[in-house]
Amino acid sequence: MRTFSPTPADIDPKWHVVDADGMVLGRLATQVAHILRGKHKPTFAPHMDMGDFVIVVNASKIRLTGNKGRDKWTWTHSGYPGGIKGKPIGEVLADNPQRLVEDAVKGMLPKNTIGRKQLRKLKVYAGPEHPHDAQNPQPLAAQ
Repeated sequence: MRTFSPTPADIDPKWHVVDADGMVLGRLATQVAHILRGKHKPTFAPHMDMGDFVIVVNASKIRLTGNKGRDKWTWTHSGYPGGIKGKPIGEVLADNPQRLVEDAVKGMLPKNTIGRKQLRKLKVYAGPEHPHDAQNPQPLAAQ
């Protein structure tokens, strides 16, 4: 028996919607990264983008466990010498919850062109509304 190798014709991306209300950030990010990579499909191939689209709503209502809100920091760099800036994750959650979720998922994807392509399939919204009703997204079962 020969090993099945998927072709671009075998890719059938679906749309999923995740309600992040009350979910822990890291657990949400692992679940979303799993779907973005396509590891939930029996035809998964690590060299191809087999993943589905994921919409995350209510990103402003995610939870951080322990004292991460004030003790854990996130860093950005402008690219210039001395251009590093840091903020506690609690402040980022208050200011820009979309970026917090995107960064958490980005850290769980491959660091190459496939990972960047998969990250573009992630849509994050702070509130309960999203503009992707035409794609008929299915709710993702909480695991």
